[in-house]
Parts: sequence; C-alpha cells; structure tokens
Amino acid sequence: MISIDRLLPSDRPAWEELFRAYIDFYQRTEPDEMYAAAWREFEKDDRMHALGAKVDGKLVGITHFLFHPSTSAPDRDVCYLQDLFTAEEARGRGVARALIEAVTEEAGRRGCGRVYWNTHESNATARRLYDRVAQNKGFIRYQIELP
Repeated sequence: MISIDRLLPSDRPAWEELFRAYIDFYQRTEPDEMYAAAWREFEKDDRMHALGAKVDGKLVGITHFLFHPSTSAPDRDVCYLQDLFTAEEARGRGVARALIEAVTEEAGRRGCGRVYWNTHESNATARRLYDRVAQNKGFIRYQIELP
C-alpha cells in the first residue's frame, strides 16, 4: 500500500538520495548547498512544499510543488508541480499517480484553479502516465539562465 505524507526529518537521507537521482536523470549537477536549502524550505512548508510516497515504510517517491498567482486567473492561485521522482524499483506501481493526486487534492483545498508541470519530451515513461491523468496543452518551455 502507498502512503503519501509530508516529509519528516527522518526522511531527509532517503529524500536526498531520490532528489539526487532526479537531478541526475535530467543530466544536471547541483551543489550540495542546493539540497540543504531546498530541505530547509520544505521544513518551513511555507513557499515550497514536499510530499513523499512510502511503500512498506520506505520512501520511494517525492514531489515538490508551490503555489503562485496567475494573470489569467487573478482571483485563484495555481499550483506548479516542480519535481516528481520515483525510485526505479517502485515504477509502474502507482506511486507517481498517487503523488500527483495528493498535490492535486492539496491544490483543490487551497482553491487553486489548476495544477501544471513540465517534463522533457524524451521522458516517455512518465509521459504515458501524464497523458492519462492530465491534458497536454502543447506548450514549449524556453529558459534564460541568470548569473
């Protein structure tokens, strides 16, 4: 059975292992301080939020998300599901779906108008799930890195 909940201080080592695997999946390198800073934000649970999925007490999936205003719906915030990752051994068992559903439920409780996220076009495994639970609106993301 999959349980979804806020991360506990005792989850930090397993969370960091999963988050590092997520960063590796996207072929990025981040300094150790980024992981520490993100964890501090998740502990505050104010601007950035995190949930974990456990199976038999083991953390096997994580998601990070935040809420923000939207110009197209100024009276309702939206929810950006920023990161979603499941351990390889847990894939295909409903972990990612359960995490998406938990974020969606939280966004609904907060009165948000929508939940959205990005993934790389090459992420075929995840996109099979995403195509079942959400609508691909066809947007392409552009990015400018700042110093």
